[in-house]
Amino acid sequence: MLPLVIVNPKSAAGSTREKWSGVAADLGAHFGPFKVAFTKGPGDGIDLARHHAETGVPFIIACGGDGTINEVANGILQAGTDTELGIFPSGTGGDLRRTLGLPTEPRDVARAIKEGETRRVDVGKVSFTDHEGNPAERYFLNVTSFGLAASIIERVKSNKAMDWLPLDTLRGRANFALSTLQEVIGIGTTRVLVKMDDDEERPLSTVNFSIANARYFGGGMMIAPDARIADGLLDVINIGDIRTAKVILKAYTLYNGTHLDLPEVKSRLAKKVSVKPAEPKEIVHIEIDGELPGQLPAVYEVVPAALLIRVPRR
Repeated sequence: MLPLVIVNPKSAAGSTREKWSGVAADLGAHFGPFKVAFTKGPGDGIDLARHHAETGVPFIIACGGDGTINEVANGILQAGTDTELGIFPSGTGGDLRRTLGLPTEPRDVARAIKEGETRRVDVGKVSFTDHEGNPAERYFLNVTSFGLAASIIERVKSNKAMDWLPLDTLRGRANFALSTLQEVIGIGTTRVLVKMDDDEERPLSTVNFSIANARYFGGGMMIAPDARIADGLLDVINIGDIRTAKVILKAYTLYNGTHLDLPEVKSRLAKKVSVKPAEPKEIVHIEIDGELPGQLPAVYEVVPAALLIRVPRR
């Protein structure tokens, strides 16, 4: 069967739609004929990937941002097949691209997908409470977190202050930078109860708490520099009580991965992490691969060797 490309035309603030003809030409030059399906709204990537995986499509390429890649991966995993995932990044973040070592130029990406090798990688699974108060599950490839990162993403999605900028990519980066500054200025800690593996549950104060399968989140922040996507473990990083000024002065450490040296930052490996608010009625939103599907309480688990993915040949 022909490979399928699932495209989110709204990714990268709509520039994926404008660039699709060129992307299609690059893919066609390396793959020959392929099928294509366009998403129309949130959740479409999951439904399309699950349906086509269940019908036997052996290779599905996700064309969009990290949220689109997450949806396509979730669809494949829900289908329970050995459909292979390919990634053609076309978003403003590109965090999974960085972990996998994919190139940035579209023509080079198409070649890397075609000539790459297949690896079986881990995924994370989150069992949480959705916005309607119902139990829900979601797989993640990159990072899931709560605290500052989730607050920034929430502000980015609602912030219209950058709409006057003429370029979509510039607007997206400026929006993220402004939203980050606004959230950092009002920074506060969240009190939660955490249980890791067989340890006892304990209270914890956090500015940002991340559970990572891969290394990057937030458009290039190396939150988990030691993370490996095929080691059967999750990297847990807690940024504890840290002052606003220090967050701003030390922000560069998140991009080069040296933040783990700060005394306020603790990390460890785990296979299962359970978290709930210290105050039962408090609402703590979580983000999963850059999306905001629900809130705590949540249980995070690694699912070893769960997904086949095409990566550049080493």
